[in-house]
Amino acid sequence: MIDKSFIGWVSPPSTVEVEKGRLRFFAKAIGETNPLYTNEEAAQAAGYRSLPLPLTFLFCLEMENPSSFKLLETLKVSLARILHGEQSFTYHYPVCAGDCVTFQSTVSDIYSKKGGALEFIVQETTARNQDGVLVGEMRNTIVVRN
Repeated sequence: MIDKSFIGWVSPPSTVEVEKGRLRFFAKAIGETNPLYTNEEAAQAAGYRSLPLPLTFLFCLEMENPSSFKLLETLKVSLARILHGEQSFTYHYPVCAGDCVTFQSTVSDIYSKKGGALEFIVQETTARNQDGVLVGEMRNTIVVRN
């Protein structure tokens, strides 16, 4: 059983710079054809400072936070036993190429179902830009198969 005393655990902040090449590659990988995500002139004509993030890319940036895996290590959870259970996003402000985004996660819940055969770790993450503006919030549920 995962130790519920880790509810409230807060990761150290982790900052990632948003790069144009990665945004273009991600847009291509997901089949995004809107030039807003690949052409800087189109993005600026639409009112963005630079290329905006495709919506789910914020999660990809967050995964660069070494604390994401440190939590699983601390909880003694093997990567081989986990499933991505659920993900939700709340966006507050656009993130564009050139921004530096700082992520910080909190374990908001740990619970089990099916007599402990499945355990769930719920993380809530805030994302702030280089000016400290809250740009997004994410909620992620990790399922642990026992």
